[in-house]
Amino acid sequence: MKSPTVADLKAGKANGGLFLVQSKDVREGKTGKKYMSLTLMDSTGEIDARMWDNVETASVGFERDDFIRVEGETQEYQGKQQLIVHRLKKAPDDEVELQDFLPASKRDIDAMFAELQAIVAGLGNPHLKALLQAVFGDERIAAAFRIAPAAKSIHHAWLGGLMEHELSMCALARRTGEHYANLGYPVDLDLLLAGVMLHDIGKIDELSYERSFSYSTPGQLLGHIVMGVQIVEDKLRGLPDFPPKLRLLLEHMILGHHGQIEFGSPKLPVFLEALLLAQIDNLDSKMATMLASIEKEGDAEAEWAGYNPALERQVLDKTAFLKERAAAPAPVQTPQRAPARPRQTTVLGSALLAALDDQPGGR
Repeated sequence: MKSPTVADLKAGKANGGLFLVQSKDVREGKTGKKYMSLTLMDSTGEIDARMWDNVETASVGFERDDFIRVEGETQEYQGKQQLIVHRLKKAPDDEVELQDFLPASKRDIDAMFAELQAIVAGLGNPHLKALLQAVFGDERIAAAFRIAPAAKSIHHAWLGGLMEHELSMCALARRTGEHYANLGYPVDLDLLLAGVMLHDIGKIDELSYERSFSYSTPGQLLGHIVMGVQIVEDKLRGLPDFPPKLRLLLEHMILGHHGQIEFGSPKLPVFLEALLLAQIDNLDSKMATMLASIEKEGDAEAEWAGYNPALERQVLDKTAFLKERAAAPAPVQTPQRAPARPRQTTVLGSALLAALDDQPGGR
């Protein structure tokens, strides 16, 4: 692991290092002076950076997805770390190890792919098994699927994130599918698992993840739902005996897996397995989004991880909330005089006291 990392940068200290440029923009400030806005990243996270001096000269010679060496100092701005860059220069690609710069799954990639293959091998429907073997037996698809993130930034946004997301969904599919089957619902578990494994397959081509995570041009033009259906249709050409009605059901599951038209699905899920797929996908992605928000934005001492725009809410760090805090020292008590005894006066006494008050010097 390179050093220092983004996680090593501390506010109030001179900092620098080698980072990947996730975004770069030259802007004009309120005074008309230009400054450079950067997002720098490595495998431990990302940090906003600003360069205020020599911007026009410094901005030439590197672009987004390049590696740069920077010198500067870190400060806190609006509750977040920000790196103020004094000097920078582009670093040659042969000086870097790519795994130091992109976040990756904590799980072993080979073990996850073997788990996926075991699920495919365990399917009882020969047609669905043959289709999935054709998809994941394709060397190009398998190589991309093994490292693809599940999203650009919202959930499972790390190398291997797509496979991790789908394996988590497979576990949920088994539990929920078996639960409803035991209640008498005619849930086809093989169909549900096939839908889980294929619903996001288009993301291997929708997303670009050779450097920072972004969308490919085909991904922006078509989206992973359409691209996923295209991959399935391509493999089905080699399976002439695949039942046409089963093909329609599977393709509908891909088209409807976002659950709602406003969330990007061209069709609403209209049968049990399609609805279960959409609900499982929503559950797993939102759980991962909330956890990522706590891990990325959270503070060991702060109960709130901040506002998450994807979830449209602030996120509570339950662990920090339940953590017992050291009791604050009791304030020093200063001796207090006993309150004066209230005067007991009669009407006559009141008149006498008033008269005394009128005398020079009073009481």
